[in-house]
Amino acid sequence: MLNADRRNIVCMKWGTKFPASDVNRLRAMVRRHLATPHRFVCFTDNPEGLDTDIDARPLPDVGWEDQPDINTHGWRKVGLFGETLADLEGQALYLDLDVVIVDALDPFLEGDTAFKVIKDYRPVRWRGDGFVGNTSVMRFEIGAHPELLERFRREFPAIRDALRNEQEYLSHYFHERGLLEHWPTAWCPSFKRHCVGVGPLTWLRTPSIPSGARVIVFHGSPKPEEALEGRGGKWYRHIRPTPWIRDHWG
Repeated sequence: MLNADRRNIVCMKWGTKFPASDVNRLRAMVRRHLATPHRFVCFTDNPEGLDTDIDARPLPDVGWEDQPDINTHGWRKVGLFGETLADLEGQALYLDLDVVIVDALDPFLEGDTAFKVIKDYRPVRWRGDGFVGNTSVMRFEIGAHPELLERFRREFPAIRDALRNEQEYLSHYFHERGLLEHWPTAWCPSFKRHCVGVGPLTWLRTPSIPSGARVIVFHGSPKPEEALEGRGGKWYRHIRPTPWIRDHWG
């Protein structure tokens, strides 16, 4: 396991999609579920409202701040991969703001220095890129791959045209170098795919936490506050109120 001063938990908040309270909730969940000393850092364009034990830092420069697209599809996350990242060293475990932590995070910080990410939840990908990951929970070595960000700064328009989002860009980069690994499947289930499921039984069955889950991922819709109240479902996926979210979220 890493030395305590090289154990970093990082998140990002920009724009108005997520309030400061979501960062504070994430901080509280990490505090409960990570037993060992660590730094909790939020890279943000507005630190107002963040709890005092959150280390707020400016958003990393990605080089295309004048382009509206840079604030969509997670492209801002690429800024985490520069030669330096504030004054952080060692490895970083990145967490999206709309996850719910339900078990220990310590295993995410063990092992080698490979780039680790959730395997994409879609059962079929048609472009021969089944290796693509979901970056809601990812781990990387700080400063180890500056060329990833350098290329992005040079070629963002072409990258944006070829790839849908930062998940595909990061996955292709690390896959091509033999450095891409996925978390154990059970660790990071999708709320809508694995806790809810599909079909008529979703009208009768309250979503449940799958065995072995550590971080529940709320990608797309619903978000935790919607699922808690039973909102955000589809015609093929009804979502009943999910009270266990309140027990874990925040």
